[in-house]
Amino acid sequence: MPPANAKPSKLPSSELPPLDLLRSFEAAARQLSFTLAAGELHLTQSAVSRQIQQLEASLGVLLFERRHRALALTEAGGVLQRAVTDSLERLRDATARVRASAAPRQVAITCTPGFASLWLIPKLARFTGTHPQVDVRLSATLDVLDLDVSRLDLAVRFAPIARGVGPALFEESVIPLCAPQVAASLRELSDFSGLTLLTIEYPDHSEAPTADWEPWLKVMGLDDLRVKSTLRFTQYADAVAAAVAGQGVVIGRLPLLRELVRDGRLVAPLGEGAASHRGYFIEMSRRAASNRDAQDFAQWLRDEAEAAQRT
Repeated sequence: MPPANAKPSKLPSSELPPLDLLRSFEAAARQLSFTLAAGELHLTQSAVSRQIQQLEASLGVLLFERRHRALALTEAGGVLQRAVTDSLERLRDATARVRASAAPRQVAITCTPGFASLWLIPKLARFTGTHPQVDVRLSATLDVLDLDVSRLDLAVRFAPIARGVGPALFEESVIPLCAPQVAASLRELSDFSGLTLLTIEYPDHSEAPTADWEPWLKVMGLDDLRVKSTLRFTQYADAVAAAVAGQGVVIGRLPLLRELVRDGRLVAPLGEGAASHRGYFIEMSRRAASNRDAQDFAQWLRDEAEAAQRT
């Protein structure tokens, strides 16, 4: 029954009505239907009706006009609806801001396994040292991941120079590299015939970047090179590890292996390199536009690449 037939029980002027009553009122006022409000709030129609009657009784005023199969807000109901709607919107905005400020800071990146293990990871402590609050999530894969679908901020793509997307990190050159003890037996091109060639194959990724020997062999006119044996790997880092262990000659991809050359663990016995016409490019996702840490990470990558080239 309408609260006009019930004894009013007004709240003291300094007290607010129970928030669950205000929530039901907001839904009923917006929908102008106790039934629809009940469905939204996962309550029964009678429960919503009782809550509205309780709220009206506590305020001492009618908030709705009960018409035949319809509801309408009274003047008091309109005043309360505007206040409740505004208050709930402010609460939602404040809650979103609090959650955002409490959310972990993260940069999600994808790149090839070779770039990750040979270039990025040895340098990564310099970024985390200056950004200790930022978690870095690294997906090292040969698959070309969709940045937005995979919720990634940026990618370092290895691609032909003509097809690179985004700012260029650096271009690649290739040169044969081996351990110093192997280099002692490799003084001329003809000496290759007595060595083990370390090669890379990606049988399921015909379009993926490869670390094969073709660019260098073509420059040197060795398309028909014959060697003693070959060792084939699916990961470039494994081929490099085999070269460091003295198991053969790997085609060195610079600047990825620059540190190994600088440390003397790998040497270039022939001293002649060739451009592979490929390079590394930074591609940013749409989500990175609102992630300041992702933008800082991309700038850090560029700074590291420039510093490596200067040295």
